Amino acid sequence: MSDRETIAVYDARAAEYDQITKAEEPGTLLKAFVAALPKGARVLDLGCGPGGASRVMGARGFIVDGMDASAEMVALAGQHPGVTAWQAEFSDLDADGIYDGVWANFSLLHAPRDDMPSHLAAIKRALRPGGVFHVAVKEGDGSRRDGIGRLYTYYTETALRGLLEQAGFTPREFRSGVDMGLDGVEAPWISVLSHA
Repeated sequence: MSDRETIAVYDARAAEYDQITKAEEPGTLLKAFVAALPKGARVLDLGCGPGGASRVMGARGFIVDGMDASAEMVALAGQHPGVTAWQAEFSDLDADGIYDGVWANFSLLHAPRDDMPSHLAAIKRALRPGGVFHVAVKEGDGSRRDGIGRLYTYYTETALRGLLEQAGFTPREFRSGVDMGLDGVEAPWISVLSHA
């Protein structure tokens, strides 16, 4: 993510976002991801935010790296036991075959559409063979800012599947739903668990 306005929103509202995510129990998507990983897995939480998912995975004995473009989010994520967090953008990912899983939950949707193929290629490279990749995005077409200034790129299931397959992933399980965002608006989403 290189959109300065989006990063500024997350920096300004990190504490609020942290409180919202702390109140949430691990959901179905995170449970499915965790269940697909080997014991003691090394995981990258890509766009980790305040580290809610990182905290859950660290508590389960995984080695968790958190990466986010927001300095305020990284500061919060790094406070969780077992979590190493640092500030970086998606384009900074240069790991090679070190992760058993990559969790990108509603983070890559802030990247411009034209950048998604290179981001997915970097994620594929970062995973060990057979590694697990979770991605969730808002469903729709086009790109636009929400009511609080964050840039979103929307995807259909067909478009997301095509991008994943082009990057060498095997999409396994799509899910969909509707949830309330930080902007207070309910929006439809899709997620998929894939294997490298």
